[in-house]
Amino acid sequence: MNYLKYYHLEDYLFEEVKNNFHKRGYLKPEEFFCIIIWKANRAKTRIRDKVLKKDKNLVIAIKRLTSEIFKALENKNKLKVLLEDWKFSLPMATAILTVLYPNNFTVYDVRVRGQLNIEDFSGRRDEIKRYFSEFLPKVKKCQGKNLRDKDRILWGKSFYKDLKQLIK
Repeated sequence: MNYLKYYHLEDYLFEEVKNNFHKRGYLKPEEFFCIIIWKANRAKTRIRDKVLKKDKNLVIAIKRLTSEIFKALENKNKLKVLLEDWKFSLPMATAILTVLYPNNFTVYDVRVRGQLNIEDFSGRRDEIKRYFSEFLPKVKKCQGKNLRDKDRILWGKSFYKDLKQLIK
């Protein structure tokens, strides 16, 4: 067992987990929860309990959820699976989809939103539409060679501004 891969979690997610998903058409619970922990460690128990409401067997529930994402043909439908069918929040749903489809999705994050001057629309009736028509296009216009780097740069800029404010 290569435990070192868990230390470099983001590399593991965007290489091995993403590739496993596209080969198999679903994720195993360990892979799925690595994404959840990467996005928000504090949410892992709440997410586990949410998933278990759909099926008492976590392996079956995660396979079902991630298979539904894989089978959804359009990006909007992939997001809809997580938001409407499984009741995930927009930030968590986009984190999952960012790992699985890094060329099509980026994380809807408070820091990134702040850098783009976008008001929070998570949980609103039109959140899917606004993600694709407002948030994603603004991220795509930012510097960086790909969506993942654009997200990292925006997050890093926010972090740096907070850091400068702290030591001011």
